[in-house]
Amino acid sequence: MEFLLYLGGIVFMLIGLGLSIGLHEVGHLVPAKLFGVRVGQYMIGFGPRLWSKRIGETEYGFKLLPLGGFISMSGMYPSSKDSGPASGAFRTLIQDARSANDETIAEGAEDRVFYKLPVWKRVIVMLGGPLMNLLLAVVIFTVLVSGIGVQQGTTTVAAVNECVVPASSTATECGADDPESPAAAADVQPGDVLVSIDGKPVSTFAEATAIVQASPGEPLALVVRRDGTERTLTLTPIAAERTLTDASGQPVLDDDGEPVVKEVGYAGMIAQMGYVQQPLTAGPQLAADTVARVGSLIVTLPVRLWDVGVSLVTGGERDPNGPLSVVGVGRLAGEVAATDAPVLNRFAVLLGLLGSLNVALFVFNLIPLLPLDGGHIVVALWEGVKRAWAKLFRRPPPTPVDATKLVPLTVVVATLLIAMGALLLVADLFNPVKLLG
Repeated sequence: MEFLLYLGGIVFMLIGLGLSIGLHEVGHLVPAKLFGVRVGQYMIGFGPRLWSKRIGETEYGFKLLPLGGFISMSGMYPSSKDSGPASGAFRTLIQDARSANDETIAEGAEDRVFYKLPVWKRVIVMLGGPLMNLLLAVVIFTVLVSGIGVQQGTTTVAAVNECVVPASSTATECGADDPESPAAAADVQPGDVLVSIDGKPVSTFAEATAIVQASPGEPLALVVRRDGTERTLTLTPIAAERTLTDASGQPVLDDDGEPVVKEVGYAGMIAQMGYVQQPLTAGPQLAADTVARVGSLIVTLPVRLWDVGVSLVTGGERDPNGPLSVVGVGRLAGEVAATDAPVLNRFAVLLGLLGSLNVALFVFNLIPLLPLDGGHIVVALWEGVKRAWAKLFRRPPPTPVDATKLVPLTVVVATLLIAMGALLLVADLFNPVKLLG
């Protein structure tokens, strides 16, 4: 059964990845067709063709390796007749790229090419793919935090401490000299639902905790709902050193990663954990926060890849926040699915992984290097700058930017991407990140 659950997690992530890639390519396909560009192929995957069907002028299909996708637009670069002769040490490579590009330009459709589009339309076509992934991430995160909710302390009391012991104590039972906890003294009972404290309504346990921590030694009117009836109790928090916690009950850490301990008001109530639905703005905010984290990872990618290589050779523990291959993400999904946690908890984690994967696709594809989408955007913007400069100084319009001259750089980038993928794949097979330890 555990194996089937593990396999189910992998299948879930593979389907999610396929959907993400498919929608990414739709983000390119739709504006390209709207702007009149001839699109020859729409393919999910690479390698040998598994299935395809031609609809109109476009062939739609799937290929064997689900590691990406592409659409084949006519005339991504200027045709050979519009470009000067290739020169330099890489002229053969450049000429091959031009010949391959010429083959995409159908006879009679010479004007339905990508490179002849206005700059703003080219930018929209290339931005469409990454933006589709960002939109999908926002939808996933909104379903996650506003539909399912965020697991945190609810207003229902799960347990009441009988006494107060020092934060540093390891005692599991009350001693004869330990004072009674304020919550026990106020007759708070497990199952009570907190309604208000000190006249302030509370909707989460975090809100109640904040009031208690700010009021050591002050009698507070505590309204609870017990057996369908509201009761007013008097709670007087005591001053005690306690580890500060966030809304989800996790310890707040300082800059050194150590739990923050502070003298605050203490009551001795323990919250019942549950999913609390967040406002609809929380999904986009979570997506924005994830974009910032992934962007930081991309900036430090060379260092992180080095660390992955070192851990692979030495057998050291991988950074759980480091880069992963598709295999690594699949293994994490299988590990989550095979736990004995409640089904909703596992589904929430899998959704979070899928949302983060789409953010990664969004950020990574915007790297301003060919053959990534960001590289094509930079080429289009550079042509726009050249046209604006010529117009400003009343010069003839410049010729289209011939990006085939960047093919040597593109090959280097593609080689590095393949090497990175191979390193992460090997690392995820032989020294994987273990999300659950």
